[in-house]
Amino acid sequence: MNFKDYIRIIPDFPQPGIRFKDITTLLKDAEAYRKAVEALADLVRPLNVDLIAGPEARGFVVGAPLALMLGVGFVPIRKSGKLPAETVEASYDLEYGSDRLAIHKDAVKPGQRVLVADDLLATGGTISTCIRLVESLGGEVAGAAFLIELAYLNGRDRLGGKQVFSLVTYGDE
Repeated sequence: MNFKDYIRIIPDFPQPGIRFKDITTLLKDAEAYRKAVEALADLVRPLNVDLIAGPEARGFVVGAPLALMLGVGFVPIRKSGKLPAETVEASYDLEYGSDRLAIHKDAVKPGQRVLVADDLLATGGTISTCIRLVESLGGEVAGAAFLIELAYLNGRDRLGGKQVFSLVTYGDE
């Protein structure tokens, strides 16, 4: 299946010159969504992870079904102030600003193998922060998985040499 056929490109969103990759068109197609998660699961299965962690909100729509398919738990990484129990937090820069992410202090046990999953790898700021959070709890980040990678933004360079698995890659288009 050519997953690019299910990803809508929105020119000049959220600002002029950006070609936004919209996954809502893939998500609304049950067969394409299922096959995308299955394909990602096939790519990462050899990692034998204990958990999948994903940042809100689109990391949830990739990470949670991927965790179910692999038979492992899912750990939400949320914006500061959104998790009810004790958390660890880290700041990060976005393409258009900055923010803070948080993870429950008891979400990952030392030595657990964790895959970080999200919809898109762009500059790597969000995912590198997720990796830092997981590692601060003693987790071992086995890799990162994405529906889309914008290779021209070199985001994987910020992931500390972690294995990167991308279903669809855009060069400079």
